[in-house]
Amino acid sequence: MHTAYLLLGGNMGNRLSQLSAAAGAIERQLGKLSQRSAVYETAAWGKEDEPPYLNQVLVLQTTVKAPALMTALLAIEHELGRERRARYGARVIDIDILYYDDLVLHTAHVQLPHPRLSLRRFALVPLAEVAAAKKDPVDGRTVAELLRDCPDKLPVKKYTESERL
Repeated sequence: MHTAYLLLGGNMGNRLSQLSAAAGAIERQLGKLSQRSAVYETAAWGKEDEPPYLNQVLVLQTTVKAPALMTALLAIEHELGRERRARYGARVIDIDILYYDDLVLHTAHVQLPHPRLSLRRFALVPLAEVAAAKKDPVDGRTVAELLRDCPDKLPVKKYTESERL
């Protein structure tokens, strides 16, 4: 059994419903979700004129190998209406693999750990909620240390329907 840390995000349509649909599809098709972070509303990163995102980290227990997992996640994105138009552009759903066990893998199809994780507060905040003590297999820092040292200062806050960015 393998442990994959997945980041879900989206900033188009019913964002909360899209996260829920993605989590449901992941669990039906790929394994058991052992943990879920809270949902966070985050400013757009990389293309800051976009609407805010909702993000959530899922911890997946799976027998699916990393490359096949990436293929399956891309298929789920497509099923949920994801269209790839512009880098960092608005999207209905995005599913990234942040970590897969302690695997270090760099191919055209999948890069593990996620190559920009340490630069993204919107990923580190929910990841720290479920895996603060996990050590990055490349540089040895814990997720909590990566968050502490993250240069990204964009706002990330727990999401509630009544209080939005």
